[in-house]
Amino acid sequence: MTLQNDSLDGKIAVITGGGSGIGKAAAIRLASSGAKIALVDLKEENSKKVKELIEKAGGEAIVTDTDVSDPHRVEDSIREVVEKWGRIDIVFANAGINGRGAPIEDLTPDDWDHILTTNLKSTFLVMKYAIPHMKEKGGSIIITSSINGNRKFTGFGMSAYSASKAGQVALGKMAALELAGYRIRVNIICPGAIETNIGQNTYPDEENLKKIRFPIEYPEGNQPLAHHAGQPEQVAELVYFLASDASNHITGTEVYIDGAESLL
Repeated sequence: MTLQNDSLDGKIAVITGGGSGIGKAAAIRLASSGAKIALVDLKEENSKKVKELIEKAGGEAIVTDTDVSDPHRVEDSIREVVEKWGRIDIVFANAGINGRGAPIEDLTPDDWDHILTTNLKSTFLVMKYAIPHMKEKGGSIIITSSINGNRKFTGFGMSAYSASKAGQVALGKMAALELAGYRIRVNIICPGAIETNIGQNTYPDEENLKKIRFPIEYPEGNQPLAHHAGQPEQVAELVYFLASDASNHITGTEVYIDGAESLL
């Protein structure tokens, strides 16, 4: 990776879930355009490796060990970023899990709360604590949602996950209007299948899922454009666009990046 000063030169970017997958790819991409990166992640070891990659290429990054569902730890992380660099220009609310996949009747209230808290509440928290530090100069907030719960509803057993992802879109649209007067843009990306390690946080209840699965057969490779899952780097390019001034008239918009998967 070779860093180049670009349209994000000197910008301060906060990325949750920046230690792997889409978050890692986005951190490297934004750093390559001159942004300073705050990696906010519970998986501190992974984030430290990303930090090293950025620094070896001449960039600047910090890591805050943060449970993004914990208000106090998120607030402390945002405070640490501001104390280090003085402001925040970009927030990429990316952290999330799939959680337990099961029919609604078999989901426990704890399953539901864990998924909604990790995905939706964490998005609210990082926005809540970052917004006061973005109001003076404006900026860009980008939320990682999903095609599931917004344009696709065949993720059998994923009702809690889909509800959290639909909630992120609604939150993003509300925030876009609320923050427009401060020149803070809020957009939502909705990826389809992307090759990441989110499967490590997925717990399908295979026995009970048999009750609700439909015997539908899809063509080999369910992404017509590429016939395979997308790459984190492809999503990172979209994050870069939405973080940059090239998208300065786009807000309150969900953008699907799924190779037409959700149109099948």
